Amino acid sequence: MPGPDDKRRLKLDLTIAGSLFAAGVVVSVMSLAQIRAESRMELAQGTQPLQGTPSDEQSKVPAEAKPGGDRPTTPAPEPARPDPQTQGAATKPALPPAPAEKIAPPIEKK
Repeated sequence: MPGPDDKRRLKLDLTIAGSLFAAGVVVSVMSLAQIRAESRMELAQGTQPLQGTPSDEQSKVPAEAKPGGDRPTTPAPEPARPDPQTQGAATKPALPPAPAEKIAPPIEKK
């Protein structure tokens, strides 16, 4: 026959279990609300995306090449020419040279 001490202990254990269960439910609800709010923020868009005006060069279509026929008359695109400022920067190394103690001796060929 359980005594009054056992009933008190059971009541305390049930109270602790109930409070832990309630805390888990609260954390789950808060997490779901945060996930839902983040997905809404990703879909939100304040302004319309910018659209450029179509240029005349896009409407030019090169002449169709036919076997044994004339070559297309549209000129080929020209290669890109880098700016003189960026040409000098390309020759400069990105990192300073390594100190002498960090450089290994050359590998001997067998």
